[in-house]
Amino acid sequence: MTQGNQLFPVFFKLHELDVLVVGGGYVGLEKLEAILKNSPETRVTLVGQEILQPDIFHLAEAHPNVTVIERRFRWRDLRGKDLVFLATNDRDLHERIKIRTRRRRIMTNVADTPDLCDFYLSSVVKKGDLKIAISSNGKSPTLTKRIRQYLEEALPDDVQTLLDNLLEVRNQLRGDFEYKVKKLNEVTADWLSQEKNKDSK
Repeated sequence: MTQGNQLFPVFFKLHELDVLVVGGGYVGLEKLEAILKNSPETRVTLVGQEILQPDIFHLAEAHPNVTVIERRFRWRDLRGKDLVFLATNDRDLHERIKIRTRRRRIMTNVADTPDLCDFYLSSVVKKGDLKIAISSNGKSPTLTKRIRQYLEEALPDDVQTLLDNLLEVRNQLRGDFEYKVKKLNEVTADWLSQEKNKDSK
């Protein structure tokens, strides 16, 4: 019997995709904020029968790639979409949309309804180009939030400098893949050792 978290972590290039959010309330706003925080250039269409959150319009004003449509969802809204986020309080509507998205092989996230989801959103730590996604398999968002806060505090603010330096080192290295990995492992091991020494002082 297989145990543990069976989710496969991936990072979508959202700025290359067309995304649909259905729902104009607090949860719809939350999904839109998460998308734009991680990938501000993503093309997003948000459809809501009533746009209850003014911040949705503020985000659309600040991001020309966001389109807000104030009306009921229509089947044609799925055309050309790569990812769909369902964020209304109408489970029946979600179930009907999910049947269509499954047929069209459009990956779908349904707020607070794990059994209808193709993927879950994770808690994210971001420092420069470093991004870490945390999942508890839906069991405890509170724990993933606490781990995110811990990592945000534990990771040094200059981690971007390390990433830039590692890229420069990697570009200068000669040899096969195995040799490059070995050398980069040595560099990062030295960095971690220095960070531990700082913490112990």
